[in-house]
Amino acid sequence: MSAASLVSLLVLIVALLICIGPLGRYMAKVYGGDAAPGDRVFLPIERLIYRLLRVNPKREQRWNVYALAVLAFSLVSVLALYLFQRVQTWLPLSNGFSNIIPKMAFNTSVSFVTNTNWQSYSGESTMGHLVQMSGLAVQNFVSAAVGMALAAALIRSLARRSARTIGNFWVDLTRTTVRILLPIAFVIAIALCAQGAVQNFKSSTTVTTVDKTVQVQTTDASGATVDQPVTEQKLPGGPVASQEAIKELGTNGGGYYNANSAHPFESPTRLTNLLEIFALLIIGFAFPITYGEMVGSKRQGRTVLAVMGVLWLTAALMAGLFEQNGNPELTRRGVDQSLASDQAGGNMESKEVRFGSFSSGLFAASTTGTSTGAVNSGHDSFTPLGGMIPLVNMKLGEVSPGGTGVGLIGLLINAILAVFIAGLMVGRTPEFLGKKIQAAEMKLVVLYILAMPVAVLVLAAPSVLLKTALAGRLNEGPHGLTEIVYAFASASNNNGSAFAGLTVTSNWYQTTLGLCMLIGRFFLMIPVLAIAGSLVRKPRVPVTSGTFPTDTPLFVALVLGVVVIVAGLTFLPVLALGPVVEHLSL
Repeated sequence: MSAASLVSLLVLIVALLICIGPLGRYMAKVYGGDAAPGDRVFLPIERLIYRLLRVNPKREQRWNVYALAVLAFSLVSVLALYLFQRVQTWLPLSNGFSNIIPKMAFNTSVSFVTNTNWQSYSGESTMGHLVQMSGLAVQNFVSAAVGMALAAALIRSLARRSARTIGNFWVDLTRTTVRILLPIAFVIAIALCAQGAVQNFKSSTTVTTVDKTVQVQTTDASGATVDQPVTEQKLPGGPVASQEAIKELGTNGGGYYNANSAHPFESPTRLTNLLEIFALLIIGFAFPITYGEMVGSKRQGRTVLAVMGVLWLTAALMAGLFEQNGNPELTRRGVDQSLASDQAGGNMESKEVRFGSFSSGLFAASTTGTSTGAVNSGHDSFTPLGGMIPLVNMKLGEVSPGGTGVGLIGLLINAILAVFIAGLMVGRTPEFLGKKIQAAEMKLVVLYILAMPVAVLVLAAPSVLLKTALAGRLNEGPHGLTEIVYAFASASNNNGSAFAGLTVTSNWYQTTLGLCMLIGRFFLMIPVLAIAGSLVRKPRVPVTSGTFPTDTPLFVALVLGVVVIVAGLTFLPVLALGPVVEHLSL
């Protein structure tokens, strides 16, 4: 690891450690229901929203009513965003782009409403500014807020004693958006603008090129082919910085430009690259602090934070080092001297030269450890083991630290499973924060854990057999299998990043990936809310000698083991046939 890479990693870790405590405690006050910082500014805005929605903020909901509110809001969001895209050409700031075709509009609507932000199009040549701002960027805020609201509801179910309600979805959605996401995104957007990120309403800006020697072949009036020098170039503009800020902060992903966060208009400098990694991690790592504050045990929060931190740091170091070491075949000296390359800087294929191979590996591990999906390099060009790390991150369920809210949810579900397994092994009563874990909760936990693997494997299996699906591969063999499995893992985990070697514009992929996004969002949300509804009704039992402690290093190790073993038992054969075989064949 180079000195610059080590310094960047240490700066990132220190910045996170400084910020997650204050942010986590602030979010605990926002979701606590009592007075919170900023009431003088935010309360009038919230009251206006409640009046417009005709919501009584003091009336809480049972889990099933909360779930219906989530589903209703999501359905309306999908329909509205679909309509927005279908009438784009008649809207202001359309940049002259045509309406989005039905299959792509469906896929994009589901993608952004489920916080996946998977894109099968180039943003700068497909979406107008109004659709980007009022359609996609709005969903970046509210889809992230939905995940955070659910996390708050689950925490309340663990903190309350013998209650029947878990909060009010509309209040949680409003307070999350107004008090947390908007202020932080505003600051990040200003910082990006200050570093040179684009923020305007121009469709394009014509500039005079510096290099006058570049030529392109054109056809003259007589039909003959001639070389013409390039003296001007059109640079696409738009409100990029503002969307980039919430794209990372809300762990949404996607991008204003097709090159995503590798594009200099989205991330102009090494500083903005580090800022974007910080933004996509900060809320996920702050949520364990929120959890500890709300349940009245800071040790519980630090336990969850430790699990997240170990998983993230391990993945970041492995991905970065695998890419920095490069392809061993290209460093081999001997029989074929044409391969005698030292690969200065590591595997730099499809990497941003400004950031380097380690920073690209760090970004890849962070974006797939959350549910962000933004990329600053081509994952398809990673080394086999380097490309396996983002894939494994998603197959772990993206709990390192996971998406905004949903990462904490995933770890708490695995913690409940760990408590149950520990109870079976040592004969202790399975309890979590004084709540007995019984058959009803475990059935819902199993549904939660199985939903994502079923979606990935059941839909990836026919994709390696159907000619229409195989036609989308860029590569054959193990790498082609990885491309296909990565796409379904990304969609089912609501991640949105792409291996970039798979063309997904066919009807098969547009439909199946859309289904994966829906399964990965709602087939997990409903069991979580049902678990919350079951736990909130239970009284807390006193701690005895038979209670298994859930705030110790032993429990950290147990949860880590459960996360890794469950994913390994499910996906090890696919990993063995894909990236592992590809690495061994080098």
